[in-house]
Amino acid sequence: MKIAVPNKGSLADASIQVLKEAGYRQRTDSRDLVLVDPDNNVEFYYLRPRDIALYVGSGELQAGITGRDLLIDSGASAEEVLPLDFGGSTFRFAAPNGAKWKLVDIAGKRVASAYPGLVENYLGKAGIKAEIVRLDGAVESSVRLGVADLIADVVSTGNTLRQAGLEMFGDPILKSEAVLIKRAGTQTAPEFETLQRRLSGVVIARQYVLLDYDIQKSFLENACTLTPGLESPTISPLAKEDWVAVRAMVPRKDTNRVMDELWAIGARGILVTDIHACRL
Repeated sequence: MKIAVPNKGSLADASIQVLKEAGYRQRTDSRDLVLVDPDNNVEFYYLRPRDIALYVGSGELQAGITGRDLLIDSGASAEEVLPLDFGGSTFRFAAPNGAKWKLVDIAGKRVASAYPGLVENYLGKAGIKAEIVRLDGAVESSVRLGVADLIADVVSTGNTLRQAGLEMFGDPILKSEAVLIKRAGTQTAPEFETLQRRLSGVVIARQYVLLDYDIQKSFLENACTLTPGLESPTISPLAKEDWVAVRAMVPRKDTNRVMDELWAIGARGILVTDIHACRL
């Protein structure tokens, strides 16, 4: 199987790391454009992130990791299979301060963006026709320079927009992140299913931790309410009478809150362990 991986930037670094955690060999020299992993019968091709969806959509490569924004913008015959929970970004419309724009006001206007396909797709679904001005950089300057009436761009804090005299309006165009893709409408090969299952295991493992603790049986029901796990917690007897050991998966973001609440109801010996991979 041939898989496309971003060749540079933060998306490339994160993609290579998640593939390593999934058990695949990855390049050690950023100048390498191809790497063969004979143990997993996979060839990795390191490509420009913008090109990955096109290669996968054409059928030249069977899978790829790219941004959801780049996938939609490409218009390629490829589809998202699995969100990977990194490389997040949000796209918004922005217009001159004080204009009080609404989505319908975009009709007939000039919209500057580095992602013309994405914007055209969004406006088309909303039934709005506008002129899309493609720019590769400094999109926020396009209104001041007179080449556009508004912009559609990646927004984090909004500071850059404010400095350019712009303000966001309307709902987000898209919330993007890195995704695993394949050619649209094709059946998945066993190697692809293995890749998807491994990456899913890493994504889930990053979102959860294992929580172990000891508690008196009389408080067990309350404790299990706090730590229900994915299926149910594992409960084991202890040598200490009327006490049990409990193990459960807990969302990583809730770890400290759950630990505090367990302590408050009498749990002791509370331990947290990272999960590197899993199959659920």
